[in-house]
Amino acid sequence: MNYIHEYKKKLVSADEAVKVIKSGDWIDYGPLCALVIALDKALAKRKNELQDVKIWSLLTIYSPEVWEADPEGESFIWHSWHLSARDRKIADSGRAVYYSSIRYSELPRYVREHIEPIDVAMLQVGPMDKHGYFNFGPQCSHTQAVCERAKVVIVEVNANQPRCLGGYEEAIHISELDYIVEGDNPPMPQLPVATSTEVDKKAASFIIEEMRDNCCIQLGIGGMPNAVGKMIAESDLKNLGCHTEMLVDAYIDMYDAGVLTNLKKNIDPGKMVYAFALGTQKLYDFIDDNHRCAIYPVNYTNKPGIAALNDNLMTINNAIEVDLYGQVCSESSGTRIISGTGGQLDFVLAGYESRGGKSFICLPSCYMGKDGKINSRIVPTLTPGAIITDPRSVADYIVSEYGKFEMKGMSVWQRAEGLISLAHPDLRDELVKAAEIQGIWRRTHKIF
Repeated sequence: MNYIHEYKKKLVSADEAVKVIKSGDWIDYGPLCALVIALDKALAKRKNELQDVKIWSLLTIYSPEVWEADPEGESFIWHSWHLSARDRKIADSGRAVYYSSIRYSELPRYVREHIEPIDVAMLQVGPMDKHGYFNFGPQCSHTQAVCERAKVVIVEVNANQPRCLGGYEEAIHISELDYIVEGDNPPMPQLPVATSTEVDKKAASFIIEEMRDNCCIQLGIGGMPNAVGKMIAESDLKNLGCHTEMLVDAYIDMYDAGVLTNLKKNIDPGKMVYAFALGTQKLYDFIDDNHRCAIYPVNYTNKPGIAALNDNLMTINNAIEVDLYGQVCSESSGTRIISGTGGQLDFVLAGYESRGGKSFICLPSCYMGKDGKINSRIVPTLTPGAIITDPRSVADYIVSEYGKFEMKGMSVWQRAEGLISLAHPDLRDELVKAAEIQGIWRRTHKIF
């Protein structure tokens, strides 16, 4: 069937398309690399005509024009499922960025069953294929759920979006669209490879010690997970697999080194499984039309019961601080939101449920404050207002540059002792005193 006639019928300018948006509407701007650009510029022009337009986003990659046009947030109200550096910059300037707490694996269901109906969904897609489908690009995530829930669906075509093979829910048919806008085909946003410090590398080395042939790897974002990926690529490990939320350049390094084959996975053998990809052009070129890769919605990739079907699942994620009880904060500094829960809790659960699997939470032992003093990231209690990302009952291994500690089955004094051993040596005495005051210290054969 030839869909050119239908395509031309639905093709409009960006200015024409955004006329459907009314004051008070809920709209979705597209997640990650699908964030609209031409449609955003067109909507920004309508700032004086609109009020209380509520916008959903996830990991804002660009700086939207609606932010610049409406710095007070009176016309356009920004909501995020997971904050990016750009979201934080806007929030720090005094403009409200409203975060919605999630378990990422549940997000498609939130959209389908719980949130306010979406009046207009707008997202970048790849060009239409001969069967009338527009590929969502490297962000399957919850995108199909958004399109299903929206009253109006507008796509902005970008020929530079890589064609990401599924999996499922990786594309939308022209019959499901209301309007098509042809954008300026901007290049894909580049996320530089996170720089790994010597602290990151040392912590990563403790994780590598726990790995063996045939492991399946999940890497979070940041210097430490990236350091793990680089070390894996340089190791003599064999037949590793990939089942992750976020696909990053480190996986391509592992694949090119012959370490990552995906052949021994229990599910999706031979495939790198992911929910979204974010990195450099090398990554986007690799996933484009590549049958070695399979993109899925996040309620598949992140669902612990599915991810854990892979034996020896090793999950590696970052934290901001961990208290002596083993509670992990990975998303806020006190009440200031840094990122979000994302999929960390999903993969902490999945790593432990996997046969032979393990979950690692990594953090540097300390940081330098503005006053020049060293502050511990292993703390007596979490900073007031800090969000508990991983409860003490589910966190498995905690890792710093001073070692690793497995918390499962440990009593409160064992946890305090083990976690203090991960702290900077100059700060351990203070932590011991705090643990004594809290009644969770029992001095044993360990001397710090």
